[in-house]
Amino acid sequence: MRQVEWAGHDTRFVLQKVQPALLGLMDGSVSTLAPLFATAELTSDPHKAFFVGLAASIGAGISMGLAEALSDDGRVTGRGSPVVRGLITGVATAVGGMLHTLPFLIRDIRLALYIAYVVVIIELLTIAYIRFHYMKTPLARTIVQVIVGGGVVFAVGLWLGSIGVGF
Repeated sequence: MRQVEWAGHDTRFVLQKVQPALLGLMDGSVSTLAPLFATAELTSDPHKAFFVGLAASIGAGISMGLAEALSDDGRVTGRGSPVVRGLITGVATAVGGMLHTLPFLIRDIRLALYIAYVVVIIELLTIAYIRFHYMKTPLARTIVQVIVGGGVVFAVGLWLGSIGVGF
């Protein structure tokens, strides 16, 4: 693939490194919210929530890594080595899920939840910034998209957790 500059960045770098990492961070950050916060709401036990978040993060990392590695061989699209893309996506997915899971190592569920809320906000704003910086998505639009999407999944997790408490 011929190396081309796009919006001040090497397109090869964006396609082969940034895009798989962004995909993983987005999926890991958002897909683990519902099970993690539903578990925290259901059990009021931070360690149980931690292990659900850990399992969701690792499971999502493996799934997303394989999906990315198997999506194309990179020859036609110029997206590079499928193994490298898969590793980047898988690790970024696991990291994206673990960042807001780590606060649940704290024994106090309320403190763990407050810290996790702040971490989620930082994660979502970071994802929005990466989309703005590398993908040139307008910042206001990307913040709304990422925050609304993450917020909906987060709310579903809390809602399902609160329903489950009644059972």
